[in-house]
Amino acid sequence: MEIRQLQYFVEVAKQKSFTRAAQTLHVSQPSISKMIKALEEELGVALLDRAERKMELTDAGELVFDHAKKVLQLLDSLSSSIGEIRNVERGRVKMGMMPTVGSFLLPNVIALFKKHYPGIEIEMKEYSAKLLEIQVEQGSIDVGLTVLPADTDKFAAVPLQAEDLVAIVHREHWLADRQSVNLAELRDEAFILFTEEYAIHDVVKQACLRSGFEPQVAYMSSLWDFVGELVATQLGISLVPRSIVRRLNNSELRTVDISHPVIDWQYALIYRKDRYLSHAARAFIAFAKEHLGL
Repeated sequence: MEIRQLQYFVEVAKQKSFTRAAQTLHVSQPSISKMIKALEEELGVALLDRAERKMELTDAGELVFDHAKKVLQLLDSLSSSIGEIRNVERGRVKMGMMPTVGSFLLPNVIALFKKHYPGIEIEMKEYSAKLLEIQVEQGSIDVGLTVLPADTDKFAAVPLQAEDLVAIVHREHWLADRQSVNLAELRDEAFILFTEEYAIHDVVKQACLRSGFEPQVAYMSSLWDFVGELVATQLGISLVPRSIVRRLNNSELRTVDISHPVIDWQYALIYRKDRYLSHAARAFIAFAKEHLGL
């Protein structure tokens, strides 16, 4: 059974005439007759009573007419829906983001995006950087807001804004009045690091190793504000993204730049290279790149 057969049959049933149906559909009358005859043969029933001067539907024809109209309406609806998706008028973006980072970068962008694409829903969840990559890889989320580097074999990455890591110390620490410090000068300090599931753990540790020492870890935490509180009680120092310092808002803390090496904290959106990416997700990535790109 072909869609065109149903289209021709419905039009004939509406017009009660092969001639008028042919004029409406802009096809020849013999083509319509051939299509409907083939449909009747396939179904094994007569659909049209051609004996009367005025063409009428048989009982089977009435049944097929009702169902055919529904099928054609569903196809029209499907076509319209696909068109809306293709034109990015509707859809859903499942997005993962690192805690705090998302609240720093995304609120204004999402607000603007919703104005441009009111029919697109954005579903957001928070993950640590390493767990976020797993969620993107498994297809649980479409796009992840993370920090580079990412596994380039698995993910495509769209670089966004970048910032540097800075040291935070207690206001009575020997570094408190310094504007900057060489990372190698911190070899004897007690470090408060983030736990291993967070990307910043590896970034800080690798930066210290490149500077010739392994950091002495006093405490580890998964909470930004708790890290700040530990530093404020003089239990150690920590390295955090500069934007986080403003959020800690603790008068006991001082910020010191890392003069060498500069530790970049590069934000990026990642998605699977080998998986279909919806039109809505593509639109969000392009929008975020426009507003947060380098």
